[in-house]
Amino acid sequence: MQQEYDLLIVGSGLAGNCLALALKDAGFRIAIIEANTRAQLHASPAGDRALALAAGTVMMLDTLGVWQGIKHAATPIQHIHISDRGHFGKTRLSAQKEHIDALGYVITARDIETYVANLVINAGIDIIAPARVVGLISGDQEICVNIKQNDQSQNLSAKLLVGADGGLSSVRQLLNINQLITDYGQTALITSVKSTIPNNNTAYERFTSSGPLALLPISKNECAVIWTRSHEDADTLMLGREADFLVELQQCFGFKLGELTLTAPRRAFPLSLIRAEQMVAGRAVIIGNAVHQLHPVAGQGFNLGLRDVIQLAEMLIKQHEQNKDIGEADFLNAYAVSRKKDHDWTIGFTDTLIKIFANEWLALAAARNIGLTLLDHIPAAKTLLTQHAMGFAGQTNATKQP
Repeated sequence: MQQEYDLLIVGSGLAGNCLALALKDAGFRIAIIEANTRAQLHASPAGDRALALAAGTVMMLDTLGVWQGIKHAATPIQHIHISDRGHFGKTRLSAQKEHIDALGYVITARDIETYVANLVINAGIDIIAPARVVGLISGDQEICVNIKQNDQSQNLSAKLLVGADGGLSSVRQLLNINQLITDYGQTALITSVKSTIPNNNTAYERFTSSGPLALLPISKNECAVIWTRSHEDADTLMLGREADFLVELQQCFGFKLGELTLTAPRRAFPLSLIRAEQMVAGRAVIIGNAVHQLHPVAGQGFNLGLRDVIQLAEMLIKQHEQNKDIGEADFLNAYAVSRKKDHDWTIGFTDTLIKIFANEWLALAAARNIGLTLLDHIPAAKTLLTQHAMGFAGQTNATKQP
């Protein structure tokens, strides 16, 4: 017997679960297919990573009924300090000067993932887990999905399938959607540190010849560290002693926060810019990390993915209210077009930062440092950079004001 739904969401990470929450009261028959058990998801090392929530993302999470439940676990970013190691240029952004409460917030991925997952369970949405999608066929009226659960096959059908199953998306692979991949030749080292000097709710972004170093405030005297190094340097730092790691980190960042000590294990993740060549195929659409994976330099990965979710949810609700087919080609193509500008803008901004600040050519180094210094003294330009930091630049009105 084949179970029928309006919408099948593959992946119960933040993108998939937030989409389900956004649609829970819209009259859709929804099921989420997840390859892992909830215990496996909770224990994943990826849960340790710090997420920088842009102000625009906080607005969207509030609309979903999520923000009030996680706000206590989030640390506000009141200041952003951007510098270029070994050079004079720097720029400082301030929430107070922009007349806002915070430029963004920092939260552990596990804190937000757990809360959102609980909301989905309490909403009574069907969750099929652990189960893997092993086949799909898109037809004129529906998409048929074959899953394997407990070594047994099961067939499901829906008007629309949404792939929200991350960078290794099985949905994207089954749809034969190719990816454009730029290997940065870098690895992100993730940990957290305690400082002897309070961070004053400041997020630091320090560009170095070996890659950017970010320290994000997670408490008065503790920061999450996202440190980009070459693969070779990262291997050495991961295999070496903690004391050697700290010496290198301290030398790279300086003593603005006093002495640093590790408060979490070191983890390493190779970095690439990955973008799917298309978002839509038949009666299926992919969102979030299944479409794009960004360098963490500007902390925009999750923020961009959530904007995918909100835009899709708004369009699905409108399509449903008009009694139109939520899986028709014109509708899905319109969604893809609506997201292109934001994708191009955010991905281009992030990629350009990496290329500009990784280049030690003397003339370019001088130009960028003059630019940082001027930026620090031009209010209009600083406001534009703040819009980027808050996740508003390059967006549609729909995603600015959910």
